[in-house]
Amino acid sequence: MATVVFTQNLRRHVACPPEAVDAATVAQALAIVFASNPRLRGYVLDDQGALRHHMMVFVDGEPITDRRHLSDPIAPGSELYVMQALSGG
Repeated sequence: MATVVFTQNLRRHVACPPEAVDAATVAQALAIVFASNPRLRGYVLDDQGALRHHMMVFVDGEPITDRRHLSDPIAPGSELYVMQALSGG
């Protein structure tokens, strides 16, 4: 099973502890998490189901390439990190 982890800045707004999921793509993994925590979806995805511009998802340390359909594959044992892309000085 893959593990989906949300950074502290998201957990400050919505309770979203790490969750183990059985999924083959980023979209499937997030759908499983959102099924048990629907409020979190609005923080991560836009109304079209694409990753919001200020969000980043990494699979095993690499940024995903498909921000629109979230079709990047994941393997059993993968770690997905969902975080806000922060900027500033």
